[in-house]
Amino acid sequence: MNFVTGFTSGLLLIGLSELGDKTFFIAAILAMRHPRRWVFAGVTAALIVMTLLSVLMGQVASIFPQHYVKAITVALFIGFGLKLLYDASRMSSQATLDGEQADALAAVEQREQGITAWPARAVVLEAFTLTFMAEWGDRTQIATITLASTHHPYGVLLGAMLGHAICAAIAVACGKLIAGRLSERLITALGGVLFLGFGILAAMASA
Repeated sequence: MNFVTGFTSGLLLIGLSELGDKTFFIAAILAMRHPRRWVFAGVTAALIVMTLLSVLMGQVASIFPQHYVKAITVALFIGFGLKLLYDASRMSSQATLDGEQADALAAVEQREQGITAWPARAVVLEAFTLTFMAEWGDRTQIATITLASTHHPYGVLLGAMLGHAICAAIAVACGKLIAGRLSERLITALGGVLFLGFGILAAMASA
């Protein structure tokens, strides 16, 4: 297994898939209400822990017969890719990410209801908890598990961590500015192409 391939796969998959995701908007909304450095610390910590757990799960999955693991990998990536492309085909070209943003806002409002004092520790904990809960069971977590089962685990780990950190930094720094300019249809289609591409590459590698 090649470290560079694992690193590149993790970076591309996470970096592009997380842009405009629910966790992206959670970070952006929190950064509008609290000091950015504490929000970034909490969000990034949650994503790092999630990535570590996902890679560990991927390593557990890798002990099973490789032909089964690779077949599941191909099926998952192609399935995700086709589903995203289908969803994109049904969206308006003018569609924005209002749905994801509304879900993120609802999660933040529910968490902050009745709380008036926000010391640094509370901000970090809120950002960590909301991000971890939103990311658990997400397709990018499943994709990270799948990548780690068939690629170099340290490469996937570092690439995915960097991808998460970049997206978190963008969300915290300028999430509000770019949110209304992101096309949901375009991002969904790009995600579909990316997953489909990984599925095809996995199928070719296992042939």
